[in-house]
Amino acid sequence: MIPFLDLKGINTRYQDELKEAFDRVLDSGWYILGKEVKDFEQAFAEYCGVGHAIGVANGLDALILIIRAYKELGVFGDGDEIIVPSNTYIASILAVSANDLTPVPVEPDIRTYNLDPASIEAAITPRTRGILPVHLYGQLCDMEAIRAVAARHGLKVIEDCAQSHGALAAGVRAGNLGDAAGFSFYPGKNLGALGDAGMVTTNDDQLAGALRALLNYGSHVKYQNLYKGVNSRLDELQAALLSVKLKTLDEETAIRWGLADRYLNEIRNPKIVLPVVADRDAHVWHLFVVRTDNRDNLQKYLLDKGIHTVIHYPIPPHKQQAYKEWNDRHYPISEKIHREVLSLPLNLTLRQEDMDYIIRTLNEY
Repeated sequence: MIPFLDLKGINTRYQDELKEAFDRVLDSGWYILGKEVKDFEQAFAEYCGVGHAIGVANGLDALILIIRAYKELGVFGDGDEIIVPSNTYIASILAVSANDLTPVPVEPDIRTYNLDPASIEAAITPRTRGILPVHLYGQLCDMEAIRAVAARHGLKVIEDCAQSHGALAAGVRAGNLGDAAGFSFYPGKNLGALGDAGMVTTNDDQLAGALRALLNYGSHVKYQNLYKGVNSRLDELQAALLSVKLKTLDEETAIRWGLADRYLNEIRNPKIVLPVVADRDAHVWHLFVVRTDNRDNLQKYLLDKGIHTVIHYPIPPHKQQAYKEWNDRHYPISEKIHREVLSLPLNLTLRQEDMDYIIRTLNEY
């Protein structure tokens, strides 16, 4: 069986450095908000080109806390609207709902699966306060156009960078293309921890200050609480492990591009719709997602041939029980995407003979 993802194989490449980092944390005797977190935050801020990188417990918390901080600063209020993609993973929408704001789903561009700036403009109302673009599958949204819409209407732009670590738009990295950004370091991400971890990036000093308090029980000074905060701290161990892996992130992106180029150039089956790449620098191939009319049939065919695939994502947010008040809505582009997409293996441990077999099998479908 060719696996969709081999995390053990990926992390084995760094096992000596990871074990050294683990031992360093263990021997330090300091496990929360210490030197490892500070060092990783500084390194990630420099990598993204931002003034602040703030470690949190996971990617969902990163988005939740950005919106919460804006509420504490009086920028957002209960019931305000945030525009979100209608085809995203549900976490992007949960972050809005969790803060008692209203998510407003907007259809994507069928070619890139990312927010369509023209559709954003049409969805803006007097209650709209922000846009939450998701760089889905590793490809950046058209941030120049999205920022232009935001500027015309005085809106905040919060990037969901959970799948786009290292992507570039005109030399500027994901995480530095809006007012704030949330990253996930879930183990399967391009920059993955060995557990849950997340990060907020921003150039806004005031927002960063509020975030640092909110993630630590609402406190900058122990036992003095400015806000009704939460416990969402990036721990020392995950920060140390991520520091190891950050050093090779761009090298791994190049490997991903090598695999993606083979798929793009060698899959010639007219039944399979390949991804559209708007700009090479703006895509880091978190996932290689194809579409086909009978997706379930293709997935079974590949599984029977020993190739494991995954569906990202089978059910659109507006059809989830969690948002049952939306179940009667129709977003035809999103529904088509969720019905047809299939993610092929894009595993850093794939051998050339594995790729040969996957491509040949797809062309014979």
